[in-house]
Amino acid sequence: MPDTSQRLVLTADHREVLAQVLDKWSVLVLEELCEAPRRFNELRRLVPVTQKSLTATLRRLERNGIVDREVVDVRPVAVRYHITPLGKTLRDPVDAVLRWTVEHGDEIEQARTRYDAEPASSAPGPEAGR
Repeated sequence: MPDTSQRLVLTADHREVLAQVLDKWSVLVLEELCEAPRRFNELRRLVPVTQKSLTATLRRLERNGIVDREVVDVRPVAVRYHITPLGKTLRDPVDAVLRWTVEHGDEIEQARTRYDAEPASSAPGPEAGR
C-alpha cells in the first residue's frame, strides 16, 4: 500500500492542469459529459456559460486529454464532445467536490454571512486581501 502521509509536490505544470480542469466551468462541463456525450449547443443549454467561455473550456479539456471532439457528419454539421478514458478517472473526484458543495452549502452560507457582517475595522489587514 502506498505511503499517503507524504505531501504531494506540485510543479507549475501540475498547478496549471488543476487550474484548467477544476475551474468553475470545467467542473460543470465534466459533470454533463460524464453522463453522456453532448453536442456543443446542448452543453450550452445545460451549463450557464457564454459561448466564448464554453469554447475555451472545451478546448482546454481537449488539449489536456480529458474530452474528445467529434465532428458529426449531418446537415448542418455538428460537433459532439465526449469524455475520454482519462477524463472518466475524474468522475469520482468531481462528484466528491459537487457532493461536498451540496452537503455543506448551509455551513458555507452561514460563514459568508458572518464574514460579511464583520465591521471593516475588525477585519484582517490589507495583506489578508480584504
